[in-house]
Amino acid sequence: MVEAHAMFSLSGKTILVTGACGHVGRALVNHLVDDGVQVLFSDRMPDQVSDLLEGASAKGPGTLSGLVVDLEKEEERLNLVAWIGESVSHLDGIVHNAAFVGTSELDGWAVEFEKQSLDTWRRALEVNLTAPFHLTQQLLPLLKKSASSSIVNIASIYGLIGPDWGLYEGLDMGNPAAYAASKGGLIQLTRWLASTLAPAVRVNSVSPGGIERGQAEEFVRRYLQKTPLARMATENDVVASTVFLLSDASRQITGQNIVVDGGLSVQ
Repeated sequence: MVEAHAMFSLSGKTILVTGACGHVGRALVNHLVDDGVQVLFSDRMPDQVSDLLEGASAKGPGTLSGLVVDLEKEEERLNLVAWIGESVSHLDGIVHNAAFVGTSELDGWAVEFEKQSLDTWRRALEVNLTAPFHLTQQLLPLLKKSASSSIVNIASIYGLIGPDWGLYEGLDMGNPAAYAASKGGLIQLTRWLASTLAPAVRVNSVSPGGIERGQAEEFVRRYLQKTPLARMATENDVVASTVFLLSDASRQITGQNIVVDGGLSVQ
């Protein structure tokens, strides 16, 4: 009988995390390094890559290697694949965490539907959907060399439900169609890959709801009113579900989407 702590441990595994310098990515990388994982990661911001390498590497007992990559660009994705192939003999897991989330200042993004641009639509789909497809395809030989490999796609509740515009009324916030469509596509890609890559590779997704990051007080008040657990998520709430899906504790689970939203989407 395998002890419970061993089922959840990822010690000794080799895992790739994309978008590692964001809030969730950084929390995940820190956890994995603490747990003894050989972590490979990518992000598009050179200063943040350097900062993460310096901060997380000191935590041990795992190891950490990073590469500056813009996943919007096919050539750079292929550079990442080549770097990984030169660095490790196999992969036990991939967390497709990188996402095009834009900002309220980006033209054609967090604006009313009539003003959302084709450029931001294409950019969002390239990062949020095409990159996970492409990287999974290219890294599959390394995943198949693992005795127990797992892919976790970080999606969103907005890949499952439509936006409640009352949450954003009067606030400098938005909910672009491209973000929702790309995350919905990622959830379906999860199911497709789970069926196609089995039994060699398990594929699941995690769909977070709102994560507390200093949003406007009115937005938080409205959000909590609609959420059964009456709280927004933290990064560690998302990390916990992701780690579970990477670990052998979930070895009988594939093609599933874990929703981490405090119950917001059930009503």
